[in-house]
Amino acid sequence: MHRQRVDFRLLAHGSAYDESACHEYGLGRKAIGAAKSQRTELSPREQVAASARIVVKIGTNVLMRDDGGVSIGAFYGIAESLANFRRAGREVLLVSSGAVGLGVQRLELSARPSDLALVQACAAVGQSRLMSMYDDAFEKLGFRVAQVLLTEDDFLDSRRHENLRATLTTLLQLGVIPVINENDTVSTAELDGPASGAERIRVFGDNDKLSALVMTHIDADLLVLLSDVDGLYTDDPQSEGATLIPELDSLDETIRGFARGGNGRGRGGMETKLEAVRIANEDGRPAIIANGRTPGVLDAILAGKPVGTLFFPRKRQ
Repeated sequence: MHRQRVDFRLLAHGSAYDESACHEYGLGRKAIGAAKSQRTELSPREQVAASARIVVKIGTNVLMRDDGGVSIGAFYGIAESLANFRRAGREVLLVSSGAVGLGVQRLELSARPSDLALVQACAAVGQSRLMSMYDDAFEKLGFRVAQVLLTEDDFLDSRRHENLRATLTTLLQLGVIPVINENDTVSTAELDGPASGAERIRVFGDNDKLSALVMTHIDADLLVLLSDVDGLYTDDPQSEGATLIPELDSLDETIRGFARGGNGRGRGGMETKLEAVRIANEDGRPAIIANGRTPGVLDAILAGKPVGTLFFPRKRQ
């Protein structure tokens, strides 16, 4: 059945649009990638603004303050932006870290533990708190959420993979916002470092890479990685002379050399984000690294504004 295509470039610039088309669009997506002639006419930032299906990954350092408390402003600000996108007809999937951090806070621990069993206990406590917060925020905004906890086997086993894809697609068709995380309570791949078995295939070891895999498997148009930095810099952002790189169409060794490690609360640093970017770009899809602590950052990104670092796949000859 034919579905009308909503031009999100008009939405981004505040132009009028057909609300009935938006409603219908939410139940029958037509990706911008299907319109090859239009894709070649758009600038990279315009293509971002035209994204119909978006995967947003939120890092622990966005949701948690420096003192270990929950950043309520950032949390609800991001939720409101995602709800507005969904209301306008876009489809959104949220990959959210923060379960362990919330568990550490809930259990009143002084710092993230190193013992694996205790980390998993924190994840179990924190995950319920994380979903409760999302459920409360999105319910107030008029949307339902669904918890989707994944392990590496969901990508390795073909039947489980197809089931995952079918479930996510159905949730999007129903207007539900999936909230995705690794099932840290039963899976240790993300928590305990390198796999112990030589035969074990490492599919993902952090939520950055997980979000990129979700993006490619669900055929999304854009990956947004939100952290506590403005994007990729030419050096340590705190060092003198470091400058933000606005756009890139390749990831060579020089670019990878700009990456730095995480700060201790979250498991991912810039290196894991660049790996997620590589996965997205190799599949022909754009990715953006931006500061999730900046108010309205998602609205600015989807308006096509020069926010963060945009990694756009180089056109194939």
